[in-house]
Amino acid sequence: MAKIWFITGSSRGLGRSLTEAALAKGDFVAATARNPAQLKDLADKYADHIFPVTLDVTNYQQVKQAVEDTIARFGRIDVLVNNAGFGITGAAEAFTDEEVRNQLETNLYAPIEITRVVLPYMRKQRSGSILQVSSIGGRVASIGLTMYQSAKFGLSGFSEALAKEVAHLGIKVTAVEPGGFSTDWAGDSMTYAKHVEGYEPSVDTRVDFFKSGKFVPKGNPEKAARVLVDLVDHPEPPVHLILGSDAAAIMKQAATARQEEFEKWLPVTVSTDEDK
Repeated sequence: MAKIWFITGSSRGLGRSLTEAALAKGDFVAATARNPAQLKDLADKYADHIFPVTLDVTNYQQVKQAVEDTIARFGRIDVLVNNAGFGITGAAEAFTDEEVRNQLETNLYAPIEITRVVLPYMRKQRSGSILQVSSIGGRVASIGLTMYQSAKFGLSGFSEALAKEVAHLGIKVTAVEPGGFSTDWAGDSMTYAKHVEGYEPSVDTRVDFFKSGKFVPKGNPEKAARVLVDLVDHPEPPVHLILGSDAAAIMKQAATARQEEFEKWLPVTVSTDEDK
């Protein structure tokens, strides 16, 4: 049976690849984007299988309307993919209040709100899959990405808790945590905070790396899309799915370091219990 997808950020990057993969499989897609005209080629090719929707994910009235329109068009939503997002690089103290809010609004609050709007429909269906496109930066922090990764840590945590909350309803939740992929995340989509003196060996190095074009991601978004299309048919999908060999290496190294730190400080950890 064909599935009904609701995908944010469908016009480019992983969202575009996933939209194409779902359509190629014969599924139906509510493909949301700020500018749905960028989906015209897919609309021409797939006709009734694609429903282009104008959506700014931070506009919650638009979110509610987009979901209602999708239900009116297709009758249900089987798969929700919260994919829309963007990064910003800089020192934590350098970000403006607006830059901080924009990161949290787009990368954390928006997917939470969209999930909350879709959940009542999935609850009534007693079925559904939710894919939250987080990041390896939602599991392991790195220099220069404090605000972006704060949002992604939040999204991965929200997804893990939600997965436990809705499992008995037949709803499956996976936090998708990619490493570097051949999208424009570190290119045109990346923004930068103002420069602050004193961060030359840390943040400045990361900024220069991104701006130089030397960041060459290993991940293939088309391959990732095929993995995710298959994933929603799996009876027991993972709560966290790391994608990319670079992300796997980062996670493995972090797990070792965290275990070592845990063991080192374990005597202090257990010293705070009440005396018997």
